Amino acid sequence: MADKLHVSLVTPEKELFAGDVDQVIAPGSEGEFGVLAGHAPLMTTLTEGTVTILNGDQKRMFQVIGGFADVNAEGITILAERAEEYVETVH
Repeated sequence: MADKLHVSLVTPEKELFAGDVDQVIAPGSEGEFGVLAGHAPLMTTLTEGTVTILNGDQKRMFQVIGGFADVNAEGITILAERAEEYVETVH
């Protein structure tokens, strides 16, 4: 089994997501970036955009506005000023 990346996505109000996943894609201030397990340490500010969390064939997407992302040996923590999960609707 491949290594998993621990991710925690939090706002000042609550934790929106926590778990072990395959990959996270986030809107950094220097551009969009992806993180896999074993990624080099990194800290960056976030811009408005989409955080995508991929695990197998599952994909969850969150609209974020501002904040920080911290990647370290334990995984990635995203501290968003505001965030909301996209909810797919069926017409």
